[in-house]
Amino acid sequence: MNLEEYKGVFVFAQQVDNELGNIAFELLGKARELAQPLNTQVTAVLVGYKVKNLADQLAEYGADRVIVVDDPELEVYRTEPYAHALAAVINEYKPEIMLVGATAIGRDLGPTVSARVATGLTADCTKLDIGDFPLQPKEGVETKHNQLLMTRPAFGGNTIATIACPNNRPQMATVRPGVMQKIDPISGAKAEVIEFNPGFTPNNRYVEVEEVVRKVSDVVDIQNAKILVSGGRGVGSPENFQILRDLAKAVGGEVSCSRAVVDSGWMPKDMQVGQTGKTVRPQVYFAIGISGAIQHVAGMEESDYIIAINKDEDAPIFDVADYGIVGDLNKVVPKLTQMINEAKANK
Repeated sequence: MNLEEYKGVFVFAQQVDNELGNIAFELLGKARELAQPLNTQVTAVLVGYKVKNLADQLAEYGADRVIVVDDPELEVYRTEPYAHALAAVINEYKPEIMLVGATAIGRDLGPTVSARVATGLTADCTKLDIGDFPLQPKEGVETKHNQLLMTRPAFGGNTIATIACPNNRPQMATVRPGVMQKIDPISGAKAEVIEFNPGFTPNNRYVEVEEVVRKVSDVVDIQNAKILVSGGRGVGSPENFQILRDLAKAVGGEVSCSRAVVDSGWMPKDMQVGQTGKTVRPQVYFAIGISGAIQHVAGMEESDYIIAINKDEDAPIFDVADYGIVGDLNKVVPKLTQMINEAKANK
């Protein structure tokens, strides 16, 4: 493999029903950052049916070029045709870096494609950088520059691993939604659009989708919330979460929780923040009765402001909090809610 042939940072721009997901914009924002030290361009790979109209939107969020693979076989996501499409793009255009969102689709697509193009894949990344590998120079080991350094939690979140793929291309990673930051859209931006179709011949790996059932959920997507009031095991009971809901209502936020709360059956999985839940980046994050285990912190440490309330003054959550209150949450939270409501009433 001639590594010099591989150039550019590519992003799989996931769309469903002709609508781009936030993860596409988040990855484009990170791709622009990674492309700068490599002096290269950012390419979005758009796969689907009748999706060319989305190219301008990708340009506004940072794509210099959009490769469109458009075919009736791609109307609904299926592993085989999508993997064929993305693998064909990689083989034809030879990206140095290929980023895929760690969504339900991306977690299926990424490993399948990496196997087909004979490269490695680091899954569920929370951080991406360009740098030297090995991280610490070793005698007798060549230091390779401008490598994609892919960081992810390992061993159940008890440690953080930084992984590289120095001898194969592309360097592939799936990235957790909500971790990277999208740029402000560039109004009127245009990208070079390339239409590419490798041809699709259905085989015994093409599943047949007989029916698509859309489930309407009344659960709020906590990843979109600007203010989150999050509770842990220290809240004490599912009934006690009412005081968190009262605070969330007062500040115009939503309620979320830690894994311990979900494991106890107090709140649904969709509300969980952390390594095995959702990664969030609100403007304000209240961590109430949460100890601050690394698995939880990995999902919320990029919040603009973190406010911790815990009776244990040695709780690790205070190490990442911008503001901390040591005290009984059953007394502190209602008092805080009362003060907020009074301040609103006096405006």
